[in-house]
Amino acid sequence: MIPLSKVAMSPDVGRRVSAVLHSGRLEHGPTVAEYEAAVGERIGNPRVVSVNCGTAGLHLALSLAARPGPGQAAQADPGEVLSTPLTFEGTNWPALANGLRVRWVDVDPATLNVDLDDLAAKISPATRAIVVVHWLGYPVDLNRLSAIVDQAAARYGHRPLIIEDCAQAWGATYRGSPLGTHGNVCVFSTGAIKTLTTGSGGLVVLPDDDLHERLRLRRWLGIERASDRITGDYDVAEWGYRFVLNEIGGAIGLSNLEHVDELLRRHRENAAYYDKELTGLDGVEHTERADDREPSFWVYPLKVRDRAAFMRRLHEAGIASSVISRRNDAHSCMASSRAHLSGLDSVADRVVYIPVGWWLTAEDRSHVVETIRSGW
Repeated sequence: MIPLSKVAMSPDVGRRVSAVLHSGRLEHGPTVAEYEAAVGERIGNPRVVSVNCGTAGLHLALSLAARPGPGQAAQADPGEVLSTPLTFEGTNWPALANGLRVRWVDVDPATLNVDLDDLAAKISPATRAIVVVHWLGYPVDLNRLSAIVDQAAARYGHRPLIIEDCAQAWGATYRGSPLGTHGNVCVFSTGAIKTLTTGSGGLVVLPDDDLHERLRLRRWLGIERASDRITGDYDVAEWGYRFVLNEIGGAIGLSNLEHVDELLRRHRENAAYYDKELTGLDGVEHTERADDREPSFWVYPLKVRDRAAFMRRLHEAGIASSVISRRNDAHSCMASSRAHLSGLDSVADRVVYIPVGWWLTAEDRSHVVETIRSGW
């Protein structure tokens, strides 16, 4: 079976992990700090906070909108988050964990990302945060998003926090700049099957020093570092969580960071092959390709006729495919948030994802193309 995902691991990861295991420092050590610095240099933004998973990163990011910092007045109504239901559940459950209401924004059938027209219409005085997902690593139009939020801020006197869910988008760029450098809070996943993996982990990239410091402290109970507790003479101004990445994860990340660009190159090369070879087929529709952004192609999306038959045909040919996750607005825990979303309705039963990753050989991708061309 040609898999949809696969763990990418650097050849020298064992050496780095072994050094950590024998160092006696499994948390709060120098390896994670080195890893964060290396990620910051790679992205072009040094304000990086590593965490134990991407969902924890989103929880921390949303806590900035839900809970005021020291000296800031608490709000009687925690407010709402605008978000997309076409995503993994890990995107939206942190909003509930922070006591925020989710208000669904429709999906643009061309991109599978949030519909920015619908987003603009739904921003209100109650909007505390906006979560946009770069689905499968295809960037949202961030300039337009910023303009929409600027207009809302002028209208309501409050600028919602923009959070970019970059879980599948490591290495993606918008207008020539990597995600994480466009003035928003960005959350990456470095889970087991992500292009850059720490085994289990995530990253939060912040737009300014104040948010960076607040989130860094909230990552570990609001305490500056474990050694502060030796004398007992410390104060917690902002309580937080225990979401740290350990030193083993930092070592894995450092090793894999050295090889991730080649993995990305192969993902994009395979995607370009599919773009060419699967164009013009009856029953197959591609998603958008805009010239001002470079996707990461974590997996490859198609909109197909009779998805169930399509997936059966691929399975019979030894090719994995998936719908990845159920639309989040269909879950019973979100019953109170349901809304009519015509864009999502038009594609929800047609979207399917096929393998495009670094592990595909030339024969593999040719087999995928020929299987789809043969019909289902």
